[in-house]
Amino acid sequence: MMKVMIRDNMSSIAKEILEASGQINVVVDNNKETNDPSKLSEIIGEYHGLAIRSGTKVTDQVLRNAVNLKVVGRAGIGVDNVDVQTATQQGIVVMNAPGGNTITTAEHAISLMLSLSRNIPQATASIREGKWEKKILSGVEITGKILGIIGLGQIGKIVASRARGLEMKVIAADPFISQEAARKMEVELVSLDDLLSRSDFITLHVPRLKETVGMINKHTIQKMKKGVRIINCSRGDVVTIDDLHNALLSGHVAGAALDVFPTEPPDASMPILQHPNVIFTPHLGASTDEAQVKVAEMIAHQMLEYLTKQIITNAVNFPSISRENLDQLHPYLQLAEKMGSLMGQLERKIHDITLTYNGQIATLDTRLLTHAALKGLLSSFADVPVNYINAPSLAKERGINVRETISESNDDFAGVIKVKLEGQENGPGEVWGTIFGRKDPRIVRLGEIYMDAVPQGPMIIIENIDKPGVIGNVGTTLGRHKVNIGRFHLGRRDEKALCMVNIDTLADEIVIEELKALPHILSVKQVYLD
Repeated sequence: MMKVMIRDNMSSIAKEILEASGQINVVVDNNKETNDPSKLSEIIGEYHGLAIRSGTKVTDQVLRNAVNLKVVGRAGIGVDNVDVQTATQQGIVVMNAPGGNTITTAEHAISLMLSLSRNIPQATASIREGKWEKKILSGVEITGKILGIIGLGQIGKIVASRARGLEMKVIAADPFISQEAARKMEVELVSLDDLLSRSDFITLHVPRLKETVGMINKHTIQKMKKGVRIINCSRGDVVTIDDLHNALLSGHVAGAALDVFPTEPPDASMPILQHPNVIFTPHLGASTDEAQVKVAEMIAHQMLEYLTKQIITNAVNFPSISRENLDQLHPYLQLAEKMGSLMGQLERKIHDITLTYNGQIATLDTRLLTHAALKGLLSSFADVPVNYINAPSLAKERGINVRETISESNDDFAGVIKVKLEGQENGPGEVWGTIFGRKDPRIVRLGEIYMDAVPQGPMIIIENIDKPGVIGNVGTTLGRHKVNIGRFHLGRRDEKALCMVNIDTLADEIVIEELKALPHILSVKQVYLD
């Protein structure tokens, strides 16, 4: 009989579901001492499954001692407390339960907006102090106000629905939601700058990406309407706290509601914690009894199906494929995912996508390669975890049509993957990739220009007019800012050239702007490829 450990005070429904199978012995361990990875690693060896919430850290040490472990199930969305890379190397499936707490988080955002608009927490505290401050605690109505939603994913859609019921005008910024999909939600899809300038309330529902970290800062706040109110139930480091505090002090921002913080719990000495126009909750977005039951039920069913039937659902690190086939596909899966990520970061608008497989790649399971490319593409902007299983449905949800073609032509390579964004008018709309040797990924064409580039880490991609001095100017600019060049790949065609520059660390926005200002430069974009 298999053995599963359940931790972190998970709902008892998980134990009931697993035990009802008659094939699994369940041990509930809520001992805080075994939250320590060194302690957990001493006892994990006898278990085939581990069900957790956010309290247990499943580290490299734990996983390498988990000699029988087949699956880690996270009752919730985030898997930051699981070393997914080591789990993959150990052949351990990591599952999560996306969607189980989306309603709860959306409702919390609405609750914070209402509390913020009517100063409810401040009024409660005031009365407890024996005061009766009706005048200074006067609020604002939300009926007829404009709510700007940044990120129209699963949570953002629910927020939009609830806000429409409150008779608010809802606008949203999300480059990967189509106009048609937004219209069905009765939401006006606008640019981010338009949203910032028009909104009375702004609520954030974005994933933690390099583009979203610090996206609410002194520059974006200055674009906002004076008197705006900001709600953040997404990720703590999406908001630059000091910049928000300064905007509150100046009166440009009328109030804010924060459920998440860059570091949790936050430092008690943070000045913003004392500002009277800000309300706080300790990361309660997903913390309702109903949500905890839902995610526990979801993860228990998923773990049961995998342990008893080898059916993988909502895995964040493993496709549903045999180990033999996975070994053969592995380098191409990585290549396809990087290519999808590259195109997703280069082109921030909704596009249909065509994937073409040439040569020997066409003999493999291209369905999985398509899933990998979509995973890379969607992970560059999605507000939910994306894996090989859910990538196609997420693409469909966002109005992205996916087309696969097979070609026997080898294009001078043994096998080529082509990823094309349909309807792309500006910038490179297509990328070709191949594998050199047995495992080394290469970009061999971007747009219409052939090259030989290594898709790895931070990269700056520059389009320019093919004139003397461009390469020297780029190198000088990067050197002046102490940005070290790892590789410099150059291709050209007719009067245009393309540089793909691997750099050791991400360049600041100042560097990117200086590169854009150089002579003969047409465009400069920075991407990061894991």
